Amino acid sequence: MSDAKSVMERLEKAKEQIRKITSFQPKVALVLGSGLGGFADHLRVECEIPYSQIEGFPVSTVQGHDGRFIFGWLDEVPVVCMKGRVHYYEGYPVTDVVMPIRLMGLLGAKFLFLTNAAGGLGDGFQAGDLMMIKDHISLFVPNPLIGPNIEALGTRFPDMSSVYDKELQDFIRTAAADKNIKIQEGVYTQVTGPSYESPAEIRMLKTLGTDAVGMSTVVEAIAANHMKLRICGISCICNMAAGISATPLNHKEVQEAADAASKKFETLVSEVIRRMDKL
Repeated sequence: MSDAKSVMERLEKAKEQIRKITSFQPKVALVLGSGLGGFADHLRVECEIPYSQIEGFPVSTVQGHDGRFIFGWLDEVPVVCMKGRVHYYEGYPVTDVVMPIRLMGLLGAKFLFLTNAAGGLGDGFQAGDLMMIKDHISLFVPNPLIGPNIEALGTRFPDMSSVYDKELQDFIRTAAADKNIKIQEGVYTQVTGPSYESPAEIRMLKTLGTDAVGMSTVVEAIAANHMKLRICGISCICNMAAGISATPLNHKEVQEAADAASKKFETLVSEVIRRMDKL
């Protein structure tokens, strides 16, 4: 685990490098999960910065994760978009996994919109559904706040009672209703991956109250909550989890299901971000 001083030094260095390229001040930070990168086409792009151009920055190694920051406008809302994220299972320390989130906060973002591709466990769920995240569970993934606290980012013991902002949840509900998009609601659980869960693990997760499971998002939400960003999240249910579906799970299926759901996903995310501009 990196010490607090070195984490802040890397963040400040990355911020400095970005500021040499653009002075863009985002209001909303958006993380696009597997197969959901098409949303970036809706932005009036001002600047794109590949992660590989930022010294010391983690780079995604996963197919379907482009790996760049996109700075641009959705109507009049300034947005920084992560097209592709890094995951704990890629071998990065968890402080690297949440580095992009912290960096977007330091660049000025006040809202964080998290998205992911997930396996569905919830009753009545099916592939292609969108699920608003109401709460989360972390299993076997290190908490990104372990180690000396970074006082410049937040308090030692942040409250986790309402990680997913209630007002933003209402925005998602009303936007979905206005656009006639069916939206599920539930609890998302992050596990380490990269192997998919066994049927026994899925039974355990369902017993714990999980509605969707994936390999990202929760550690990002913890880091953002530490910085007092206002957070919301949507999971694209790309397959039914092991033991629920008779079909073997694979990443290609995830990408195909995300592609099929992309239009309604992009419509919903766009509408919610427009409503954030009122806050």
